[in-house]
Amino acid sequence: MNTNREHLCDVLVIGSGAAGLSLALRVAEHCKVTVLSKGPRSEGATYYAQGGIAAVFDEDDSIESHINDTQIAGAGLCEEDTVKFIAENAKECVQWLIDGGVPFDREENDSDDKPRYHLTREGGHSHRRILHAADATGMAMQTSLQDNVHNHPNINILERHNALDLITEELPDQDNGKVIGAYIWNRDLENVETVRAKFVVLATGGASKVYQYTSNPDVSSGDGIAMAWRAGCRVANLEFNQFHPTCLYHPEARNFLLTEALRGEGAYLRRPDGSRFMPDFDDREELAPRDVVARAIDFEMKRLGADCMYLDISHKPEEFIVKHFPTIHMRLQDLGIDMTKEPIPIVPAAHYTCGGVMVDKAGQTDLQQLYAIGEVSYTGLHGANRMASNSLLECVVYAWSAALEIIKQLPTAQHAASLPAWDESQVSCSDEEVVIQHNWHELRLFMWDYMGIVRTDKRLERALRRIQLLQQETHEYYSNFKVSNNLLELRNLLQVAELMVRCAMQRKESRGLHYTLDYPELKEGSGPTILTPKR
Repeated sequence: MNTNREHLCDVLVIGSGAAGLSLALRVAEHCKVTVLSKGPRSEGATYYAQGGIAAVFDEDDSIESHINDTQIAGAGLCEEDTVKFIAENAKECVQWLIDGGVPFDREENDSDDKPRYHLTREGGHSHRRILHAADATGMAMQTSLQDNVHNHPNINILERHNALDLITEELPDQDNGKVIGAYIWNRDLENVETVRAKFVVLATGGASKVYQYTSNPDVSSGDGIAMAWRAGCRVANLEFNQFHPTCLYHPEARNFLLTEALRGEGAYLRRPDGSRFMPDFDDREELAPRDVVARAIDFEMKRLGADCMYLDISHKPEEFIVKHFPTIHMRLQDLGIDMTKEPIPIVPAAHYTCGGVMVDKAGQTDLQQLYAIGEVSYTGLHGANRMASNSLLECVVYAWSAALEIIKQLPTAQHAASLPAWDESQVSCSDEEVVIQHNWHELRLFMWDYMGIVRTDKRLERALRRIQLLQQETHEYYSNFKVSNNLLELRNLLQVAELMVRCAMQRKESRGLHYTLDYPELKEGSGPTILTPKR
């Protein structure tokens, strides 16, 4: 039996993006917080978010309009009370970010007494309501939150530590148990440690790394969803994987995103011959919701046998382009593309996981003391398709509401007396790491082909069969060999891939991001797809 180091804290936050750091800052005035980061603390989806965060700051805009736009984009599956809850609390939570130092762009003629923020518009929005920091909003948010966390005496960040599994205990006379801590993997020391905590918060992001082409960083491997499922939490709507329509098509920058704000500021989508195609698909043209635009690009690529389509903003003045999109302009220049003079090659790529761990309005999961916030969760906000710039908003609103609930419960919450130690007496080092790599590549390839932008029953059945075979192999590895980062991520990705496919097989219609050739029509009375684990 290996007796490894045990960490003790009041609140364990697994994940160091906008959701995790916002919650850590909000609860740290009341307790000791440990934040777990798989890699460097900035390496997450938040850091790479370009577009911005949606909130009603314009006098001509309204909360009712934000609610309505979100529900239209969600294709009839948004939970109205959740959408209302988030839209109503948006401005206050964004103001908290501003007060914390996030430098959102302001209009040239504003003043410190009455700041006026530059608001942009993105697909699905009827008004300009996107606060942004040029085209690197996520970087600005992440940097500001990190600075505040770094200076807080009650917050300890463990970098290069993976959460491995949640530790739970049964409660007498109750169906669900409660979380008392977690096993974690110290990547530098290469051993398993434990964290004893009164509360655990999953803020691990999404699972887009399950696909061959993704805009997400490598850490987006569905860890929180898989851990919560194994611990006994329900998940919902995992068939709705958002594919961002415009990811750069270039061998040296395969996951570089081209923000929706480009189309919001007038960029056109063009075929290789230079002709526009979005007017053929939707009256909203380039500003149609992402699922419509991604399917249109996918259709044209397949119809023409083309490797990519093109995004073109070169008809706008050079000064305008450089001012509004400095990060993109510089990155493309480094790759030999001048966006002020020529169109940009693009393809769709997996971008956002709309479903996740089911939670209430305080972020509480099915297990006591366990919360899930941000992309890992299913709140009901996104429905069948997430509207642009609602994701960072969901992170900060649920960080606020979950923090309130945790602070309320802190005075009566107790640590578990002890945690079961991790048993690795039966494992040895693997000399076949190549098998893990091979299985990983196989999974991502068939998920792209069979569970991608367009699906069929036959494709889903094939995907599930292959997932089950790979799960058997991986279980053998997990039982017999020492833990490694790649093994942990493969195990979690396979679990989430299975849940995604099972959700997709249950939905016998085409709606939002789930498009199947076998059921092309909408089905009346649809609700969320919910999967319940065996206790």
